[in-house]
Amino acid sequence: MKAWTGVMAATAVAATLTACAPKSAVSTALIEDKVYAVTPASVVIRTGIVTGELTQMKVTERVEQGSGRIDTPARLSGTLKLKNSSTDQTVRLLGATIRYIDSRGQLIKIEDARTEPAIRFTSSSSDRLDPGQDASQSVEVDFPADALKANKLKELRVELTYVPSAYRQETANVAVAIGSQ
Repeated sequence: MKAWTGVMAATAVAATLTACAPKSAVSTALIEDKVYAVTPASVVIRTGIVTGELTQMKVTERVEQGSGRIDTPARLSGTLKLKNSSTDQTVRLLGATIRYIDSRGQLIKIEDARTEPAIRFTSSSSDRLDPGQDASQSVEVDFPADALKANKLKELRVELTYVPSAYRQETANVAVAIGSQ
């Protein structure tokens, strides 16, 4: 028992001395956001009966100041606004994919360790559009590092997947009477 008490006392003394000792200065690298403007910052989208706009586009990557080491790879962000331009069809939005096209018309691939630039419409309020209705959704997807090179990126391709269904509003008249006639 005395041995156990001695061990406990020694541990308490060591912990107290360690807590009171001055902390060694650890240099932490400063991480900054490097923002690339997308020109134009807003583009119009037309896909069948769904039209819209991708606005406030920018590409951001987080870089360690001084060394230039990339802390967080580039991501495209913006707002996707869609509208059902049909007068007689409801649209259920399933998802969208953004493709990056180079100056030769070829697809710029995303690096293997990164995810496909997909947009999911998850909330029930933004995944269904009745005729004339619109919805807005934030977009933040991976952006290929190769597309950051000067004159490499020519266009974005937005592949929108949706299911249209007939929207009908009809009227029924039925004969009725009050009392016996």
